[in-house]
Amino acid sequence: MKQRIIFHVDVNSAYLSWEAAYRLQHGENIDLRNIPSIVGGDESKRHGIVLAKSIPAKKYGILTGESIYSAKQKCPNLTIVSPNYERYMKASNSMVDLLKEYSPYIQRYSIDEVFFDYSHDDKKIFLDTAYEIKERIKKELGFTVNIGIGPNKLLAKMASDFKKPDRVHTLFYYEIKDKMWPLPVEELFMVGSRTKKKLNGRGIFTIGELAKLDREYIYSWLKKPGLLIWEYANGIENSLVKNIPPPVKSVGNSTTTSYDVDNRKESYMFLLALSEMVGMRVRDLEQSGRVISVALKNDHFYSYSHQRKLDIPTDSTNSIYKTAKKLFDEMWNGEPIRRFSINISELYSNEFCQLSLLEDYNPKEEALDKTIDRIRYRYGYNSVIRSCFLYSGIKPIIGGVVAEEDYPMMSSIF
Repeated sequence: MKQRIIFHVDVNSAYLSWEAAYRLQHGENIDLRNIPSIVGGDESKRHGIVLAKSIPAKKYGILTGESIYSAKQKCPNLTIVSPNYERYMKASNSMVDLLKEYSPYIQRYSIDEVFFDYSHDDKKIFLDTAYEIKERIKKELGFTVNIGIGPNKLLAKMASDFKKPDRVHTLFYYEIKDKMWPLPVEELFMVGSRTKKKLNGRGIFTIGELAKLDREYIYSWLKKPGLLIWEYANGIENSLVKNIPPPVKSVGNSTTTSYDVDNRKESYMFLLALSEMVGMRVRDLEQSGRVISVALKNDHFYSYSHQRKLDIPTDSTNSIYKTAKKLFDEMWNGEPIRRFSINISELYSNEFCQLSLLEDYNPKEEALDKTIDRIRYRYGYNSVIRSCFLYSGIKPIIGGVVAEEDYPMMSSIF
């Protein structure tokens, strides 16, 4: 049987690279990639998080997902650029159009990552093709990528995460022992900080140590999600490269209240009602998101927001709500609120991610969410509601069903 050849193309510091390329192409002299710079917030405000950073910014200890305020404390001269998703989607589409010249089997994993199956084409040696693609993207589009090559999507993605930027790496089955097993266990795809802590607590510090565990032992300990990461540690992943529609940026809903909300209890209820709709919508798209943001507008029409990046993508209504409450508590100072908004972004597909929610993974909660969704879609949104909304005067589910897409949907199916 012929071995599959899967490419994973990953844009280096995507938002920042695309922003830098755009500005250079429009006459700017400074390359954002060569100075301490980030994409992810408003320079005049403290809220927001770092979405992408330059290599010079990384040297200051700036981390993706940390607050803009914290990043500014580390580097006072930091250049901050607000994200322009329409611009980034155009850059992503240009890359996909180029890749279509090499394979008809292309799958967008996210806005800045693409899988494609090169198994069908024997005309060129795959390594030559990978280097050709990498150089064409750099010369024709103005940004760099890493390309990982392997026999499945998991190993191709792991390979693309090796040394960056502007590199080509392979990870075939015979290379797993030398290239992947010595890595820290947290570098395995879908192992987050809490999972790392659980594994470290039992003396598992490398991917190889996880791979060598007894299959029945890992299943008895961590159930289905544990079995999944054990399979990843052994390079087992067999999903096909599927042609997926272009991705959506985010899913969100907001509401303007009929009165000014001046207490925490009712504020939580509005957040819960919004979380219900956001959760239903993101599950209907078969997606999970890593970045959750909450925006508030007070009675003087001043708006402000906070966001948080999760270790593992989620589509759970309860997880969205719990994060939204934390964000609300961080920024609310007691003033009356007239508008609440919740948004979930950096979306990935549940076809690959759903079973890897090892961070407080609850299969009963997952099944309950899906069951309630089916009932609501069949019999109406109010057919199943939470008892806390009874006689409260607050709608149990708030938000419309029209997606708030600035561009087509972000998909991440493995």
